[in-house]
Amino acid sequence: MKASLRDKLDALTRRLEEIDALLGAADTDAQRLRELGSERAELAPVAQLYGELRDTERAAEQARELLGDPEMRGLAEEELDAARQRIANLHEALQRALLPRDPDDRRPAFVEVRAGTGGEESALFASELARMYTRYAERRGWRVEVLQHSDSELGGVKEAVLRISGEGVYGRLKFESGGHRVQRVPATEAQGRIHTSAATVAVMPEPDEQAAVAIQASDLRIDTFRSSGAGGQHINKTDSAVRITHLPTGLVVECQDDRSQHRNKARAMEVLAARLQQRQRQQAQEREAAQRRSLVGSGDRSDRIRTYNVPQGRVTDHRINLTLHKIDAILGGDLDELLDALHAEHQAEQLAALA
Repeated sequence: MKASLRDKLDALTRRLEEIDALLGAADTDAQRLRELGSERAELAPVAQLYGELRDTERAAEQARELLGDPEMRGLAEEELDAARQRIANLHEALQRALLPRDPDDRRPAFVEVRAGTGGEESALFASELARMYTRYAERRGWRVEVLQHSDSELGGVKEAVLRISGEGVYGRLKFESGGHRVQRVPATEAQGRIHTSAATVAVMPEPDEQAAVAIQASDLRIDTFRSSGAGGQHINKTDSAVRITHLPTGLVVECQDDRSQHRNKARAMEVLAARLQQRQRQQAQEREAAQRRSLVGSGDRSDRIRTYNVPQGRVTDHRINLTLHKIDAILGGDLDELLDALHAEHQAEQLAALA
């Protein structure tokens, strides 16, 4: 292990001891306690791995000392081999644990699904994607709120905005952003020809109130209107739905999920803030990508990240060249194998960059 990495781990261990002392102090206020608790939750697993590494290194040193004893040599060699393997595994685990983390990974997320090319078939596919993410959230015990839902004529979805809350939502779903396409025979196709349709997915972290982008009231146009769709006697009687237009960027957000205009406005402002923050993030990434392309060329395929081929029963993620033959399970919310592979590839890229 590099000396610089060991120094970092030593400093981390000392910081954990400081946090434990502060958590036990009587004068630490509630907000500070939450901040320290969050920091400790991140540092403790790394410190535990480092402690196991030091214990294993001591065990290896003791085994080396016994190599000179003829009676103990065989046992010492076995213990030394086991310790070396354990040390190698711990080095790898520590490298992964120390990879830079996105501070937004633990936050709730807004998931926006929009129909793309393909007309009504695209809207039906968008509806299936929205249902897929809803079912995946239910599997993980997350909470799903439908903030916006615009139906198509045949029961599809032109646009759906979901708010998903729970532990680590954004970090788990953030690689779902991009273009999704489906290849299948539409129900309206009389000649049995396979069509290709597309939908887009955008996953954005819910902004931290303290770090949210500043939105000037003068930059907003706020319109109210009557909710549409099923909803009982309340529908079409009060202007509870809210549409907010951010004039400098042209971004438009609608929310009509709640009967309260006040709550709809608050939700719409949250979505707008998330979109503006995502816009800033994308602009920064585009600047970095443009610089990277000028050096190594472009390999960006974000316009088509995944294909769902219904006749062949397969789903292919083009970013990592992974094909799984279980399309029904995936559309039913069984996303873990896909997401695990995407996160593993991301970690491998981070490790390669550090190396």
